[in-house]
Amino acid sequence: MQALAITERGASPAVVDVPDRAPGSGEVRVAIEAASINGFDLMVAGGDVWDFMPHTFPVIVGRDFAGTVESAGAGVEGLSVGDAVAGENTAMGLGPGTIGERMTVDARSVVALPAGVTAAQAAAVGLAATTAVDLVDALDLGSGDTVLVSGATGGVGSYVVQLAAARGARVIATARPGAATEFVRDLGARDAVDYTGDLVAAVRAVAPDGVTKVAHAAGDPAVLGGLLVSGGQLASVAGAKAEQVGRDDVTVTGVMAAYTPEKLAALLEQVAAGKLTVPVAATYPLARATDALREFGTGKLGKIVVTP
Repeated sequence: MQALAITERGASPAVVDVPDRAPGSGEVRVAIEAASINGFDLMVAGGDVWDFMPHTFPVIVGRDFAGTVESAGAGVEGLSVGDAVAGENTAMGLGPGTIGERMTVDARSVVALPAGVTAAQAAAVGLAATTAVDLVDALDLGSGDTVLVSGATGGVGSYVVQLAAARGARVIATARPGAATEFVRDLGARDAVDYTGDLVAAVRAVAPDGVTKVAHAAGDPAVLGGLLVSGGQLASVAGAKAEQVGRDDVTVTGVMAAYTPEKLAALLEQVAAGKLTVPVAATYPLARATDALREFGTGKLGKIVVTP
């Protein structure tokens, strides 16, 4: 089958022929209809993971997917050939991936697509939105919070803006003036601040006393932490540490996304109900998957999806 893969250490990702695998006991093989690009995929493509993650070449790029069950192994219950499903790659280490024609996965890790949700939408929810859930949960956001979402125009950030606003928090989102500002406002941000200028002054202009929480998906932790009120919290999916923030009167929490099918199913139901917007910025065919990776690296608003 064709897939976006890295065939050896030092090689660039390319769309090549890779081995296919029939489903074993408890597994299903899914014909992929859509997968999305995530920040982790750039790390894999750049070769930044080989020294600390187990891997087997060819390494197929991609973590999330949506498609149709093509075949099932022994013992699979509740799924049939032809069912529309979505999920994330739960394999240990690197090797299997989702940006390709097929994916064989544990049947327990996939969820059914609700009526009205497209494969492209489901794939674009995937890793980004489930990570956003963990970030918002770590901050325990509520109506009394003013939260600064740093990295608000990216995949994770665009979902954090929506989930935080839905919990009643006042959302201040980082965004360039123009289209990016309109983008985050449409998602639920009350204020947008230009991170390319004096971010501190921009935030202080709309929140003179500071913010109670920071959702950190991008940006300088020290600058962002300085905007917190005493007793505030910064939660980071970008590896920020307490020593980088440099304050002993705030809490710094690292967030490592943990996928569960229940979490994805709940998000897809929100999409189906019109309560969660899926910001797909561009869609590329598999043959141009390397272009999709390149465009993701330019900071496109929202998510980029690859289809067959």
